[in-house]
Amino acid sequence: MDEAKMNTAEAMPDPSRRKFLNTAALAGLAGAGLSVGLSACNNESGSKPAAPAAAPAAAPAAAHREPHLKPGELDTYYGLWSGGHTGDFRVLGLPSGRELHRVPCFNADPLIGWGITNESKAVMGTKADGSLKYTVADTHHTHASYKDGNYDGRYAWINDKINSRIARIRLDYFICDKITELPNVQGFHGIFPDKRDPVDPAINYTTRVFCGAEFHTPLPNDGRDLDSLDKYRTLFSCVDAESMEVRWQVLIDGNCDLVATSFDGKLAATNQYNTEGGARYEDMMSAERDACLFFNIARIEQAVKDGKFKTYGSSKVPVVDGTKAANADPKTALTAYVTVPKNPHGVNASPDGKYFICAGKLSPTGTVIELAKVLDWFDGKLDELDKAIVAEVEIGLGPLHTAFDGRGNAYTTLFLDSQIVKWNVEAAIKFHAGDKNAQYVVDRLDVHYQPGHINASQSETMFADGQWLAVGCKFSKDRFLPVGPLHAETEQLVDISGEKMVLVADHPVRPEPHDFIIFKRELLQPKQVYDLNEFPLAVKDPKEAGVFRDGNKVTVKITSMAPAFEPREFRLKVGDEVTLIMTNLDKIEDLTHGFAIPKYNINFICNPQETKSVTFKVDKPGIFWCYCTHFCHALHLEMRSRMIVEA
Repeated sequence: MDEAKMNTAEAMPDPSRRKFLNTAALAGLAGAGLSVGLSACNNESGSKPAAPAAAPAAAPAAAHREPHLKPGELDTYYGLWSGGHTGDFRVLGLPSGRELHRVPCFNADPLIGWGITNESKAVMGTKADGSLKYTVADTHHTHASYKDGNYDGRYAWINDKINSRIARIRLDYFICDKITELPNVQGFHGIFPDKRDPVDPAINYTTRVFCGAEFHTPLPNDGRDLDSLDKYRTLFSCVDAESMEVRWQVLIDGNCDLVATSFDGKLAATNQYNTEGGARYEDMMSAERDACLFFNIARIEQAVKDGKFKTYGSSKVPVVDGTKAANADPKTALTAYVTVPKNPHGVNASPDGKYFICAGKLSPTGTVIELAKVLDWFDGKLDELDKAIVAEVEIGLGPLHTAFDGRGNAYTTLFLDSQIVKWNVEAAIKFHAGDKNAQYVVDRLDVHYQPGHINASQSETMFADGQWLAVGCKFSKDRFLPVGPLHAETEQLVDISGEKMVLVADHPVRPEPHDFIIFKRELLQPKQVYDLNEFPLAVKDPKEAGVFRDGNKVTVKITSMAPAFEPREFRLKVGDEVTLIMTNLDKIEDLTHGFAIPKYNINFICNPQETKSVTFKVDKPGIFWCYCTHFCHALHLEMRSRMIVEA
């Protein structure tokens, strides 16, 4: 048995289980007529696997750490999760896995009135008639803003793949405050903020968010060139972190999957599958190698300043040419296409700032790309771009995403093996360079089942602490009580503080969440009460409340303070166009009020010192008891205001 196979086979807890999963998965692929070249990882020889290498400077083993907290005990980490098809942004406490909050972004949420209040509609976007522009979403990836290589607690972002939107979440209040729709793209998938400025060292924090579009289309996509696949292209976009306006886009060959950024701010990258430009899956996987595409941010922005761009359709966003043909000269190139094995899924930056790692998906390999060598190529110091690849090693079947522990180890999900593989990056580099005694695979762990996204505590910062790892599994099968044909998905928690990974908990989740980040709680200081002055429409005193009429245009100003609304009743007429403004004047933490109007499809909440408004047409005469929907007081049931509508 050669050393490569020893590396991929070691520490196998249950070979029969792996053989069954591989056989079933590969049979399915073969049934589809696919040849994916995964057989290199099968271990049928029965040879004894090599002893795994110990993780460098590993923390003491902690095989039985308890993730479940005592009553009243707080979690040590925040987890920010995508909500999948619900279009929201989940907030978890870790290691407990308790869901603390959901921040609606792209879809309506009747709990808080998202998509009902005027303020939320302004963020979400509306049609000319005032209805929501979109009512569906598909959130995938979420990341947060940086300062000095760590999270700074200002913002997080999340994408909507269906409608090419990116939302920003303010982490002081955990609210979505801006949504931007990217022009000229479809299937916007991967996002990642920059970590510092590419030119100015004094700007040591996030100012940009990079967005990769997955589906290639004709440009402009207005009915021309529908069947001319050679004219289909994709755009890589840069969004301003503060204004949320699109700064620029790059025209590229192939498509984008996920996105990563370097800690020095100089490079962004996207892994690419379908560099073939195919429209059918068999065409999208015909090439043996695809690419990890690098973007030289400083050069791109200089090209925009120099006017070396064009625009497409009605968009005024500058688009520079990042295609291979236009970037053959390293010294002027804006982009660099490093080849990686076929159909890679995921590109991740190591905490030491040295490497980007791509996982093969249809190849059993992990590819380690040294960023200093990519910069050398841009400077004309490296004759072949692929020499930036410092390791390409077998790690298992169906590798997808990678996390890090800060001790030199990478953790990659193996979709077909239903495993996590722990491997040492420097050992993999030595093995790739010819040292066949370098044992890079450290450990393997069975998970349940078909793992996708993975992340570890502080993994995407320079301060990865190697304590906890979470993995999202796409199929739960027998893990939970059955609830019909639609199964829950599984989020599992793994203790990685020792040399061996230990699965300590799993939680069912509603399909289909994707990516997430985990960071120490002290990096975030959320506010518990709103600042009344942030709301221009705030009704600051009950004396300001009342009905204000201008013909059939009516403004109703209401205050809430437990256990009463002011005014206690208000009169309207059928045909009135009403804007109702409510301010919660309570200043006590956790004292939220709701406001619902029966038969008028209105329900929203106001947190302490918050103001919201709704606009509606009065079309039904009668008595309508407006009531508080959020328990607030011993007299909560009595907290009402009477809307009297005259015919």
